[in-house]
Amino acid sequence: MDPNDDVFFSIHYRSPRANNDDSSSSSPPVRTPKIFDRYFSSSSPSSSDDDLQPSNSNPSLEASTKRLEYMIQFLDRKLSNNNDSNPINNNDNVSHRHKTSGLPEFISEGGGTGIFRVPVRAAVHPDRPPSLEIRPHPLRESQIGRFLRTIVTTENQLWGGRENGAVQVCELKEIYGGSDGTAPFKESVALNSGSGVTCLVGDDGGRVVWSGHRDGRIRCWKMDPGPGSDPCRVKEVLSWVAHRGTVMSMIMTSYGQGFVVGIGGGVIKIWPWEALEKAFSFTAEERHMAALFVERSYIDLRNQVAVNGFSNVLNSDVKYLLSDNSRAKVWSAGFLSFALWDARTRELLKMFNIDGQIERLDMSSGQDLTFEDEIKMKTVAGSKKEKMQTSFGFFQRSRNVIMGAADAVRRVAAKGGFGDDNRRTEALIITTDGMIWTGCANGSLVQWDGYGNRLQDFQHHSVAVQCLCTFGLRIWVGYASGVVQVLDLEGNLLGGWVAHSSPVIKLAVGAGYVFTLANHGGIRGWNAMSPGPLDGILRLELAGKEFLYTKIENLKILTGTWNVAQGRASRDSLVSWLGSTAGDIGIVVVGLQEVEMGAGVLAMSAAKETVGLEGSSVGQWWLDMIGKTLDEGSTFERVGSRQLAGLLIAMWVRNNLKAHVGDVDAAAVPCGFGRAIGNKGAVALRVRVYDRVMCFVNCHFAAHLEAVNRRNADFDHVYRTMTFGRPSNFFNAANAGTSSAVQMLRGANVMGANSPEGIPELSEADMVIFLGDFNYRLDGISYDEARDFVSQRSFDWLREKDQLRAEMGAGNAFQGMREAVIRFPPTYKFEKHQPGLAGYDSGEKKRIPAWCDRVLYRDSRSAHSAHVSECSLDCPVVSLISQYDACMDVTDSDHKPVRCIFSVDIARVDESVRRQEFGDIMKSNEEIRFIIDELCKIPETIVSTNNIILQNQDTTILRITNKCGENDALFEVICEGQSIIDEDGQASDHHPRGSYGFPQWLEVTPAAGIIKPDHIAEVSIHLEDFPTVEVFVDGAPRNSWCEDTRDKEAILVVKVRGAYNTNETRNHRIRVRHCCSSQTAQLDPKLNGPGQIKGNLLHRADYQHLSSSYDVVNHLRNLHSP
Repeated sequence: MDPNDDVFFSIHYRSPRANNDDSSSSSPPVRTPKIFDRYFSSSSPSSSDDDLQPSNSNPSLEASTKRLEYMIQFLDRKLSNNNDSNPINNNDNVSHRHKTSGLPEFISEGGGTGIFRVPVRAAVHPDRPPSLEIRPHPLRESQIGRFLRTIVTTENQLWGGRENGAVQVCELKEIYGGSDGTAPFKESVALNSGSGVTCLVGDDGGRVVWSGHRDGRIRCWKMDPGPGSDPCRVKEVLSWVAHRGTVMSMIMTSYGQGFVVGIGGGVIKIWPWEALEKAFSFTAEERHMAALFVERSYIDLRNQVAVNGFSNVLNSDVKYLLSDNSRAKVWSAGFLSFALWDARTRELLKMFNIDGQIERLDMSSGQDLTFEDEIKMKTVAGSKKEKMQTSFGFFQRSRNVIMGAADAVRRVAAKGGFGDDNRRTEALIITTDGMIWTGCANGSLVQWDGYGNRLQDFQHHSVAVQCLCTFGLRIWVGYASGVVQVLDLEGNLLGGWVAHSSPVIKLAVGAGYVFTLANHGGIRGWNAMSPGPLDGILRLELAGKEFLYTKIENLKILTGTWNVAQGRASRDSLVSWLGSTAGDIGIVVVGLQEVEMGAGVLAMSAAKETVGLEGSSVGQWWLDMIGKTLDEGSTFERVGSRQLAGLLIAMWVRNNLKAHVGDVDAAAVPCGFGRAIGNKGAVALRVRVYDRVMCFVNCHFAAHLEAVNRRNADFDHVYRTMTFGRPSNFFNAANAGTSSAVQMLRGANVMGANSPEGIPELSEADMVIFLGDFNYRLDGISYDEARDFVSQRSFDWLREKDQLRAEMGAGNAFQGMREAVIRFPPTYKFEKHQPGLAGYDSGEKKRIPAWCDRVLYRDSRSAHSAHVSECSLDCPVVSLISQYDACMDVTDSDHKPVRCIFSVDIARVDESVRRQEFGDIMKSNEEIRFIIDELCKIPETIVSTNNIILQNQDTTILRITNKCGENDALFEVICEGQSIIDEDGQASDHHPRGSYGFPQWLEVTPAAGIIKPDHIAEVSIHLEDFPTVEVFVDGAPRNSWCEDTRDKEAILVVKVRGAYNTNETRNHRIRVRHCCSSQTAQLDPKLNGPGQIKGNLLHRADYQHLSSSYDVVNHLRNLHSP
C-alpha cells in the first residue's frame, strides 16, 4: 500500500448503465458481507470463465497462518483498549499512553485544520476505486538499474520490461496469488544497464512477445515455456541488432508487413512477415544464422521516401508508432510532428505538425531538430540546388542559406522559450471508433480523425500526460502527477483519482483490469468498469475484512539533537549520547547544528547549493565518528544524510531492518539572511518505513530572547516550503544517473502536484519528527531564579516560562505536534568542559538557561485526540516516547545533547493476503458477479456469410448486424492464417498469420469498429490481384517478382465483444478464397450455381448467430479447410 496516494480528487461518477435505476430491472438481493463466508460455505455459482479467477480457492497453509496471526493481533488490541480506563488530565493538555510506560505528552494547539491536518489514511479510501496491488511500490534502493519501464498485456499474461534488459511475465489467472507482496511472476536473465527495455509488443497469434532495447536490439520471447525449460525463467528465442540507436517504438501492422520499428534520427524499419516466418523455421543450432538473416531482411522507409524524391522527410526521433487497422494506415510521431503512411504500399501520405498544419515534404520538420542539424540541411539543400541551377547567382544562393539559418535560429529560440515544448506529444492511441488521440506535455488531449485532421482539444488536468490506453467506449489517461482519469469517446470526464505517488508511465488492459505502471516500478490493477457500481461493493467488502490483512509492526527510533558549537566530540561523549543503540533500536537519526560556521563557510555552502553540491570535510568527520560509535557496517548502515552549512542530519538503519526502509530523500531550507543563507534553517530526510512515510527535520532557528516571532516564522517557512527530491547519500547519488525516470521523480514535487490544494510535503507524511536547536528561551525569569529552580529540579514551574510551550499552546508554532513533558535541566547555555549544573554560563552576559534543544513529533493520531488511538490502517502510525532526556555529563559544547526514543506501532497491509481476499470477493460475491455478467454480455450479432470467393479484383461487402437493441457491439477482423489450394480444391500448406495482419492480396476495410444497437456494419473485402513481392536486403530492394498464381485461402476471424468486456469475445470464422482461374471458382457447384463464379458471396441457407455457431467448424471441415 502506498501511503502517499491518499491525496485524492473527487470521482465524477457516471453510471455506465442507462437503465440502472429502472425499477423494472432485475437485481439480486443485497447481501450483508460476512467475514467468514469463505471458511464455511460459498454461494459462488460454477462458471466456465473461472480461469481468470483466483487460483487459490482453498487458501494455502501459509496464507491461513497469516490470517490467524493478524486476527489474534486484532483481538489483542481490542481487548487491551476495552480494559483501558485510566483518566486523562485535560487541564494540562497532557495525554498518557495507558497500556505501556510511555511518557506524558504536551499537545500543541492549531492542529487538525488546513496544512496541519493529519493525512487521510484508510484500508480502502472512500474517494477512489479499490485497486489490486500486482506489484506494490518497491523501495527505490532495491531497484537501482532494474526499474520496470514498460508493460504490455497479452490474452493471458502481463509482461514488463526492466532497465537492465530483462523481461518479466505474470499469468493473469494468478494475479490474486503469491505468498509475498508481489503477484507471482517469472523473469528472464538480466542483461546490462545499456540494454534497457524501451517497448513491448504482444503477439498472441504467434505466442511470443517482442521487446525493443536501448542498445538497438530486438528480442523475441516465448509466452509458454517449452518442455525441459526452466519454468521460472522466460526464454529468448530470437535476437538481432535492429539499429545502432535506441529502439523507441514498435507496432504490428494490419497488412502483413510484420512489425514496424521506430528508432532515433527518423529511422523506421519494417521486418516483413515472410522474413520472420523463415527465421523461425531455423533449428536451435542455426539460431545465429536466423539472427543474421533477419538482421538484413528489413525495409528502410527512408529509402522508400528517397526514391520519391523526399530524402529529408524523416529526421526527428520516432517516439511513437500507431497502426490504424480500420483504414490500413500507420502513424509515426515525434514530439512535434506526425507522418501518415499507407500500411499496404508503405507510401508516405502526409506530414503535419502538432497544430495539424501540413508540412512540405521537400523540407525537414525542423521543429524536432537541433540547430546544427537545420544548418546542415539548409546548406546541403543549397548545394544541391546549385548543381541543378547553375545560372542561379552566388549572392542569391548565399542569401537563401543565410535566411534558412535565420529561420533555424528562430525555431530554436521558440523552442528554448518552451512555446512548443509545452505542447509536445507524449502519448498516442487509436480508439474503437477510429479516432486518434494524443496526450501533450501541458496536460491537454487532442482528438484527430484518421486522416490527420485536428478536431478538438480537451483539458481536464494541468500536468503532463504520460500515457494513454483505450478499451471499449472508454479512454484512460495517466499523468505525471500520478493521477488517472477516465473519459468517454466524446472526451467527457467520467472520473479521476490519484493512482500512484509518482508519474503513471504506462497503461495496459487485460483480465477485466486496467493496469497502471508507476515511475517507481509499482503496478496496480483497476477494475475496467471503474468508476462504476462495482467500486462501492468492493470497498465495503474489503473494509469489512481489514483485520485479516492488517499487520502491526513495532519499531524503536532514537533521535538525537546537538548544537556542537563548531567543536568536535570525544568518543566517550558520543557513546554517552547514543549508547542506547546497544538495545533494540532500529533507526537512529542524528541532527547537528553549528558543525561549522563563519562567513567563508556560509558563502561556500551557498555556492555549492547553487550547483547541486553539499557536504564538507568537517561534516564527513562527524558522520564517520558517529558511524564508528554505532558500529556502522556490522550493526547499522547509513542510508541518508544532508548538510546545509552548519546543519547536518543523518540516518542509520539496523541491518535486519534494511529490507523495510528505503526511498530516502533529502531536503534543505535556508532561513538566514533573506531566506538564502544556511546559518539558520533546516535539513531533512524523508524515508519509507514499512510502507509508511516518515520525515525527520533538523532545525536551527533565530536566536535571542526577544526573537519569538522570527522563530515562529522560521518554522512556518520550513514547514511550508520543505521540498524533497535530491539524492540523500553516496549510494543514491552514485546511481542516480542510471535511471532518468528516478531523476524526473526526484526533481518534481510529486506530492504537491497530486494535491489540488498544493499542500506541503510534510503535511502528507504519516509521521513527522522535528529536532534541533529551536532557540526558544524562558520568559519572565531572571538568571539567578532560573539557576535556583534548576538546582531544585523544579521543572514544572520552569515549563510555565517556556516560550515554545506558550507558542504551542497558542497555536502559533508546531501546530498539532506533541512533546514529552520535559524532566531534564535546560540544555543551554554552558561553559565548555565545565561538568555538572555549575557549568551554566557565568560570564558577563549570563544567558538565562533555556530548553533550546528539543524533539517534537506528529503521528497519525488526530491533534484533538489526547487519548491513545488504536493503530490501524485508518490510523497507521501511533507512537509513544519511552525516553526523553539530555546528556548532562557531555561538556564538548555550550549545548547539551538531547535524545528521544520513540516506540512506534505501524499498521501495514499484507498484500499477499489482501490480493487473495480481493480475488475471493470478485469470485464469490453474488452482486458483483451479477453486475459483471450484465455489463459484459456480448450483444447478439449475425454476419452475412462465412464463405467468400474473390477473383479479378472483386469487392464483396460483409455485413455484421447488431441484433441487440440496447448495447453497442465492438468488432475486429483479423487474419488467422493462409493456405494454398491444390488442384483438388483442398487447402494445404497452412501458414498461421499470428498478429501479422492480412495477406498482401486481401484488403479489409474497416477492420474494426463499433456497431450501434440494431445497426449494420459493412466491411469491404477486396482482392488486390497479383501484387508484386519484393525481397529487401539491408533496407533496399534487391529483386522482385509477381506473387504466385496459385489459388489461396485466408481464414478471417470476426471478433465481437461488449463495451465493458476486456477478455472475452465471440468469434466467427470466414473463409476467403482467392481464385485465379474459373476452374477453381467452380469447384463446388452445390454452393455456386451457373453464372455465379464471379467474386460473390457463397450463399448460405440462413444467417447464423454468433452465440449458436461459435466457430462454424463443421462448415470449414466440409469445405476442406485446414
